Amino acid sequence: MLIQFLPLIALVVLFYFLMIRPQQKRMKLHQQMLGALKRGDTVVLSSGMIGKVVRVEDKEVGVEIATGVTVKVVKSMVADVRAKGEPAAANDAKA
Repeated sequence: MLIQFLPLIALVVLFYFLMIRPQQKRMKLHQQMLGALKRGDTVVLSSGMIGKVVRVEDKEVGVEIATGVTVKVVKSMVADVRAKGEPAAANDAKA
């Protein structure tokens, strides 16, 4: 009976190590990246737009995509952080 289920068990284990575990690692790294997001970072959005972070909130981020044009983006849609900005106080005037 065990010999009949052994190939099925092997497929489940293989599926876990090749599919599920790497996805969990990517999700963990993405969450760490979002947690470290701060003003001045240059980010790439999932739509491909590149902008500079001007405001960070709990669930949303203000991204300046052109001079004077700021859009509000859901934080999870930030795909990558290209350049780390200098830490700035929240009440500093934008230069």
